[in-house]
Amino acid sequence: MSVSSRNLAIGIGIQNFPEGLAVSLPLRGSGMSTCRSFWYGQLSGMVEPLAGLLGAVAVVLAEPLLPYALAFAAGAMVYVVVDDIIPEAQLSGNGKLASWTSILGFVVMMSLDVGLG
Repeated sequence: MSVSSRNLAIGIGIQNFPEGLAVSLPLRGSGMSTCRSFWYGQLSGMVEPLAGLLGAVAVVLAEPLLPYALAFAAGAMVYVVVDDIIPEAQLSGNGKLASWTSILGFVVMMSLDVGLG
């Protein structure tokens, strides 16, 4: 086990203490037995390893689609700017400024994409 993975596991474990208390203490305060409220607190943290494994599988499966999904998200953002923000800027008299800054932003983004690879 590497140092960073060990530190991550310790961090998750430390975070689980207050999470378990946040489940157990209200249950105990509402009259549930100590043993049962402790057990429910433990169960609330037991979903994390299973969800972590499912998340890791999802990342492995989604990795080939990631460039296309990010490109779609970038295209959606450009669409929102062109479709909503520039026409709204036209109404306030700042249409040319909005258009030119959009073009400038696109050129900077593409330069960074090509330059940083």
